[in-house]
Amino acid sequence: MTIFFRRGDSVSSLGAADFRDALQAAFDAVGDPRRVLALPPDHTRSDSRAGEITRLAHAMLGERLTDVMPALGTHAAMTEDELQYMFGDLPRNLIRVHDWQNDVATLGDVDGEFVSLATEGIYSQPWTAQVNRLLLEGGHDLILSIGQVVPHEVVGMANYNKNIFVGTGGDKGINESHYLSALYGMERIMGRCDTPLRRILNEAQDRFCGEMPLIYILTVIDSLPSGEKVVRGLFVGNSHDVFFEAGALAAQVNCFVVDRTPETVVVTMNPQKYKRTWIANKAIYRTRMLIGDRGKLVIIAPGVKQFGESSTVDGLIRKYGYRHTQQVLELVANNEDLRQNLGAAAHLIHGTSDGRFDIIYAPGELSREEIESVGYQFADWRQLTAQYRCQGLSDGFHTDELGNEFYFVNDPGLGLWMRADHPHAL
Repeated sequence: MTIFFRRGDSVSSLGAADFRDALQAAFDAVGDPRRVLALPPDHTRSDSRAGEITRLAHAMLGERLTDVMPALGTHAAMTEDELQYMFGDLPRNLIRVHDWQNDVATLGDVDGEFVSLATEGIYSQPWTAQVNRLLLEGGHDLILSIGQVVPHEVVGMANYNKNIFVGTGGDKGINESHYLSALYGMERIMGRCDTPLRRILNEAQDRFCGEMPLIYILTVIDSLPSGEKVVRGLFVGNSHDVFFEAGALAAQVNCFVVDRTPETVVVTMNPQKYKRTWIANKAIYRTRMLIGDRGKLVIIAPGVKQFGESSTVDGLIRKYGYRHTQQVLELVANNEDLRQNLGAAAHLIHGTSDGRFDIIYAPGELSREEIESVGYQFADWRQLTAQYRCQGLSDGFHTDELGNEFYFVNDPGLGLWMRADHPHAL
């Protein structure tokens, strides 16, 4: 277990040549791989550069790259437009669709005693480690997990073995991982590498994945105030150390502590990536530690047309709405449909401000009635784009057309913003 390749720092700008070197380091680590499975994220994580790295892996390996399975987790299968956006001309016959409900194998359970210790007693049920059967039955001599380390609301810092146990995982493991983290509290974990769920995932990897030919390629991406995305770091390995090194750099370039507390935060969400509140609510997660009490968050999301990734989850969001945490816990206790979909319950907890600030949502296709029915305030995205003069705006403090100050973030899914006096600021 080691790190095979590391390159970059907080001021680096890495590109195709570095990607090639990183891939070659991964190939060399297993000798001469003859059958390779690539596990990149889907289009909602396009800034990871995993699409480009996957195409380059195909160019280098040719027919030896036998399978490409986007690590969908519970996300819907990618459409042709989304595949083109993420992977370009990668041959479509390589694409395998992960079915999180029907095509998984259980590796084993991390015992309740370990889970309780990891979560400080907040959750004490055994956690089930599941993966897509292709990882076990595909006959690969290299499984290449590719993705970006970035602040995350469920695991603290995204990627590494989350890409395996959640990205290719099953119903039980995904639902319970999200719920136990929601109970622990997202503001206690975001931007941190050592979190309850990460400890559980690392333990599951140590216990159950020793025979898997897993190698991780992890990117760290900086979003400049201009909106340009720069690759700052590139790490290749098969040990926990590779994640912690990448995570340390991500904490430097993706976590922002703001000296003044804004009353209004305005965010814009890329319509190519954010089509459902299930993902677009990263706008809430990643800015909630920045917004002042009794402030407001304005979400301009012209691509959003649904709530959930599946009809079941969409229905649960419509039925229960984004409620205060204690209300959701009571709903879980009293409703079997939520108990059977704890990931959805976690999402409802994550998507509320718990009454601390207002959330104004400006979607592309959801109606005023639909938005207000789940607990948000409705607005028109075109009107807000004009009011806040968002076109070409850089991240930071600005004033709107009426002279009112606001803090702007373009695509908050790429970082974490905190006010300096927040009790969980890094």
